[in-house]
Amino acid sequence: MKNEEKAIQTVYFSIIGNVCLAIIKGFAGFFGNSYALIADAIESTTDIFSSLLVLFGLKYAKRPADKNHPYGHGKIEPLITFTVVAFLVTSATIIAYESIQNILTPHKIPKAWTLIVLGCIILWKEIAYRIVLKKSKETNSSSLRADAWHHRSDAITSITAFIGISIAIIFGKGYETADDWAALLASFFILYNSYLIFRPALGEIMDEQRYDDLIVIIREKSMHVEGVLGTEKCFVRKIGMKYHADLHVIVNGSVSVKIGHDIAHNLKDYLRQKIPNLAEVLIHIEPDK
Repeated sequence: MKNEEKAIQTVYFSIIGNVCLAIIKGFAGFFGNSYALIADAIESTTDIFSSLLVLFGLKYAKRPADKNHPYGHGKIEPLITFTVVAFLVTSATIIAYESIQNILTPHKIPKAWTLIVLGCIILWKEIAYRIVLKKSKETNSSSLRADAWHHRSDAITSITAFIGISIAIIFGKGYETADDWAALLASFFILYNSYLIFRPALGEIMDEQRYDDLIVIIREKSMHVEGVLGTEKCFVRKIGMKYHADLHVIVNGSVSVKIGHDIAHNLKDYLRQKIPNLAEVLIHIEPDK
């Protein structure tokens, strides 16, 4: 299965899971007197829309290169990631605002059975996070990685809600707002995770040199091709799930243009064969000194 199809199937998994969790959390929070759970439900709802955006982005990124997009359509992935981050920041802001409102408003202590619901949610979201993160690494998808962090942030809000509700139940009267404080704390965790998602996507958009490990591999593999005496400059940028490289290769200065051309083509084919995520290699021939 191609990476693109694998990533799309993973997003469907996220969407179905988030729909179920949003419903469960919403009902549990309403009937269990827990705003922390309602805050969780709000985040799960935003997760649904962000996952739909990720799905759109992955499907759009699958489009082949054309006249107007010679490098393909993969750059939409970090753009979608920015939108996912915007959803996260919005949900964190809403949760923080509502938490403060509830802290200032007297209300009942959450029901004890909400802890069972939260325990199951925490377990599931951590499993979902690990599954989606693994798939994001396999497919090299930044937007899928953002979707994985959505699951992790959801697990974090659920953990803080679990702690807050436990405090409210154990200490009783006077601690009714403990789960609201927990929701407020969770909003700051979500904002922090938003930055962790945003930073790599920004580097991807800006063609930041962040792929030193891949550059080392490209240089090492290049030396296996006949006629290559060494390498000079090597720049790598990420477009969607694939990498594009610009490589300066040193060859014997006395060979003909045709031989130099053949060495470049052989090297390009070899690198793309040995490094599956390498979509394109632009090779510049340099004569030895």
